[in-house]
Amino acid sequence: FVHQNATMTDNPIVKSSRIILKVDLDKDQIPTRLEWMAEDQPGNDKFQEVKALMLSMFDPSTYDTLKIDLWNKEMEVGEMDRFVYQTLKAIADTYIKATNNTSLASDMQKFAHHFGEQTKIISTTGE
Repeated sequence: FVHQNATMTDNPIVKSSRIILKVDLDKDQIPTRLEWMAEDQPGNDKFQEVKALMLSMFDPSTYDTLKIDLWNKEMEVGEMDRFVYQTLKAIADTYIKATNNTSLASDMQKFAHHFGEQTKIISTTGE
């Protein structure tokens, strides 16, 4: 995280790391296998298979969010429900850390909870 008023000289780069995404597609360009690997992930120098991924990147020159949302053919609706529920919770957590806007983050957490209840990921009495 680089503060809005910081410059690159304020935060010199001391390390770089790559995160690698590997996507296998069928003849119709539909993902059949998704894998990822982080170069500096301790004890893991192999690709790890996943069923879905969401990657969002903010472009500071256009103020647009660039997105990659992929899931493989075997991803079931219940798994997608859980994936989206956990992602919504994570977005609320990230938002509060980045902005300290507890009021709006609380609203986001309430929606994530509502989503979890509606998809039966969580019960109406709790997780």
